[in-house]
This record gives sequence, structure tokens and C-alpha cells, in this order.
Amino acid sequence: MEEAPHKRGLAKMPRVDAIWDSALFQREYRRLAVLEENRIFCRHGLPHLLDVARVLWILNLERGCGIDREVAYAAAILHDVGKATQYASGEPHEVAGERLAREILEGLPAACAFAPAEVDAVCAAIRAHRRFDPDAAPLGQLLYQADKASRACFACPAEVRAACSWVDEKKNLGISV
Repeated sequence: MEEAPHKRGLAKMPRVDAIWDSALFQREYRRLAVLEENRIFCRHGLPHLLDVARVLWILNLERGCGIDREVAYAAAILHDVGKATQYASGEPHEVAGERLAREILEGLPAACAFAPAEVDAVCAAIRAHRRFDPDAAPLGQLLYQADKASRACFACPAEVRAACSWVDEKKNLGISV
């Protein structure tokens, strides 16, 4: 007899778990946490990464894009992996992130490997996530939109104090996205 759906829980994502467990990912994640320790707004820790992943997945389902769940989550979890490098050297985080994401994805154990086309898609989405491109692949468009929609700018203390550098067109200024 099949188990009831409400008792099954979500399907496991071993490839995404392998990204999280990657020594390189963990190094960059810890570097970023230290660099953003006193930042009052727009931190790039796990809550943000998971918010982006969940919004991206919802948009994917609503629009019928057919993107694999682990590919969607991989792009979201990795999209800011270059942020610490940007803070340290000034290299744009989408450029550093694409390079680091490729190294992480290509370094995963064989049992958790993404196909080369999936690696390329994730890396292209990371490279393009800072500016909306109507000609980008669906993963890139959704990552851009999810990244912006994941922020509650309308309730941010930096927004109230005009300390945010984002232009209004990029801000999420309402609950509905």
C-alpha cells in the first residue's frame, strides 16, 4: 500500500545537498557571512538563498517552464556564491559566481553530478541574474525575477532610512509579486 501524500514529505534533492556540502561552497558561504555580519539589509545567507529557490520553483510551476527541481534549486543556492569575492576584490559577483558555481558543480561526486547541459544552464543563469534579459533562457529569467521578488523591500529598515542603493524599479515594494 502506498504511503499517504501528507506523510511522504518533499522528495529528496541529493544533488542540491551535495552543493551545500561542497567544501568550496562552504568556504565562500562562511566568508560571506563574516563580511555581511553587520549589514542591516539584503544579506545573502541561507534564508535568502532558500527564498529565491522557492520563488523560482513556484514561478517555474506557474509558467509551465519544465525546469528540473534540482536545477532550479542549484541555480538559486549558487547565485550569490561570488558575493564575497565582489566585496574583497570588486569583481562583479555574477562573474565570480559563474566561475565558482562551475567549479563546485563540476567537483561534485559522480553520484550527485549534474549533466554538462545542466551545469551550463545554471552557470548562464547565475551570470545573467543581475539584469533582466527577455532573450535569456527561462532559468535565467526566473532566477532574476525570483531574486528580486524574494526581497521584502517594502518592510526593510534600510528602505525606510533611504540607505538602500537599489533603484525603485528593482525593489519589491509590495507583498504580491
